[in-house]
Amino acid sequence: MSTSGEHPAHDGSDLDALRAEIDELKKVPEEEMVNPTPRGWEGREPTPSPTDSIGSERWEDTTSED
Repeated sequence: MSTSGEHPAHDGSDLDALRAEIDELKKVPEEEMVNPTPRGWEGREPTPSPTDSIGSERWEDTTSED
């Protein structure tokens, strides 16, 4: 990159804010970046309940055929 009177040599001082933002983003787990938890839902997630396994249902025919 060449310098001229209009474009003096870059000292990188304006990159400090960008570096600080990058450091903050590095602190966020990758899963939170890819699939963020909506604000306000933290602590209000529904509790999963157990279900019957596939094929364990009883399909007894209670109707009589005439």
